[in-house]
This record gives sequence, structure tokens and C-alpha cells, in this order.
Amino acid sequence: MIQRHCSLFLICIFLIQIFSHSNKDYITLSRGTSFFQAPEMHKARVMLWADVSYCDMEVIDNIQSIPELKSTLCSVLDVDHPEPRRGVLLEVYVQMVLFSRVHKFKKEQTSALLSIIKSIHEINIETPLNNAEQCLAHCKEVLLCHSVRRPPFSINLFSFEEANCIFKHIYDSYMQHLKLYKYIFTPQVKLDLYLTYSEIMGKEESFVSGKDYTIVRTA
Repeated sequence: MIQRHCSLFLICIFLIQIFSHSNKDYITLSRGTSFFQAPEMHKARVMLWADVSYCDMEVIDNIQSIPELKSTLCSVLDVDHPEPRRGVLLEVYVQMVLFSRVHKFKKEQTSALLSIIKSIHEINIETPLNNAEQCLAHCKEVLLCHSVRRPPFSINLFSFEEANCIFKHIYDSYMQHLKLYKYIFTPQVKLDLYLTYSEIMGKEESFVSGKDYTIVRTA
């Protein structure tokens, strides 16, 4: 069932990529501009009940309808993106809840998993630059942080077998499609390059001149 949902989700991602091109944000950069954040490493931390409380999990566990589950997760996790970004992100959270139900995870485990995938997604979309290495490293560290008892730095919320299973699921369903999520949730970087020529001391030298960066939208 989860694999079927993932396949349908990937098809939706590609359709969104095609049909949302006209609404895509672009960043046009010229010489000397520094608009976006460079990729950086993030320190893993314990995320037990960080975003989803015990009461929230009580409500989530009693929901069987996917539309109702999406609505609840949207409220609990403060998803304020416009469509189609909202639908894409909610699908990620729904898949994590369904994965937890299949493996019969406890409330605290499901809550932590939702916070973990949320943190990975936020790191992925914090910059339009390629930060796959940082996302993968954070995924491994944050799972280890919830698999080893070493308070207050880490807890043994998951066994090593469960942690490996979770990592495989996150890697297959999210990490392998980082660029698709980045395309949807971040502006596309375009280099606005102008070449002009001038004579200096009898010799022609080329130099690059440009305008300040601007954010434009395609028609």
C-alpha cells in the first residue's frame, strides 16, 4: 500500500514540475551578489515531542481517512505553504504516518519520525544549492541520536533494526528525490551574464558586467 502511494506521489511530483513551470520563482544573479545561504552542517538533537505532542498523536492515531489526516497534520505541523507545495509536503508527512502504522510504532516514535523528516526537509530547502551531502549526514546523525541511550544528547527510542528500517524508508522515499523537492520549494538560480568589450591601452579586454540581482517570475 505504501509503495503504491509512493509511486502515485512520484508521478504527481513530475506533473507538478511540468505544469508549475510558469509559476516558478527565479533568482537572477550577477557579479558580486550573494543572495542565498551556502550549504552547512546541522547538529542533530533529540526531537521527542518536538512538533507533535502526545495529545496530537492521540488524534492522529484515531484518523483513518487520508484527507482528514492531511488536514490534521497541516494544523499540527504548521504547514503554511501555498499549493501545490502544501500538498507535496503533506504527502511526505502522511507517508511517514502510514509507515509508522505498518511497523506498529508507538506514539512517541511516530512523533519523533515526523519531526525528523521535517528537519531533513527544512535543511534541504534552506538553499537552492546542492546540499545532498549535508542532508544525508543529518539523516544518519539524527537517527543515531534516537537509537543510543546517552542522555541528554541521545535516547534509545528506536532499536538499531528499527533505525535501519527507517533510514531505508527515508532514503528511498525522500533522499533519492531531493532535487525534485528542492525544485518545488526553492527558487531556481539563473546566472544573468553580460559580455561587453572595451579598448584599454590599445588592447581589447573582455570583462563581465551585470545588474544587481532581481527576483522575477516567468509569464
